[in-house]
Amino acid sequence: MSTIVAARIRFLQTRIARFEDQQAYKELFLAFYPALFSFTSGIIKSKPAAEEIISDVFIKIWEKRQDLELIVNLKVYCYVIAKNLSLNYLEKQKRITTLNIEDFSDTLTDSYVDPEQLMITSEMMDRIALAIDTLPARCKMIYTLIKENDFKYKEAAEIMNISVKTVENQLAIALKKISVSINFDMSRSLRVTLGTGN
Repeated sequence: MSTIVAARIRFLQTRIARFEDQQAYKELFLAFYPALFSFTSGIIKSKPAAEEIISDVFIKIWEKRQDLELIVNLKVYCYVIAKNLSLNYLEKQKRITTLNIEDFSDTLTDSYVDPEQLMITSEMMDRIALAIDTLPARCKMIYTLIKENDFKYKEAAEIMNISVKTVENQLAIALKKISVSINFDMSRSLRVTLGTGN
């Protein structure tokens, strides 16, 4: 139930806005929750806090229910709220740094690994997770949106309230930092990602 078509989202928005339809609200919650949770918990490194943030996202949706039809892309809108609440959380937690690689390993993908370099040990996975975890918060969010949540650059730019060019640059920085810290040669991957290898 994690994938939902735009027309269905629009229908649910209308039901919630016009009739305060709680079934529609529940369906929307169930459809958006898994990806939003994965995004948020990957950024803030705390599953309980991520659950709380997603609850807050949907509380805000319900509070704004009468204006819900005015929102053009509700999925992007939800990610914007989740991003802002995550950044607020990180600000509050700045002095306490905890790292739990296991929490993050289930959201890792191997999309940046060359086929020739598929011999990845658990130690290497830990190094990749650590490299991602040490990225600056906004850089990590952009990486997560594009590489793990499959958002297009334009959508990621909208969520982060920055230009597409900045998204491209931040993703390049993220991939470079990851490659440096794990000693991978990712120049080929960077060329493909940024379209500079022609």
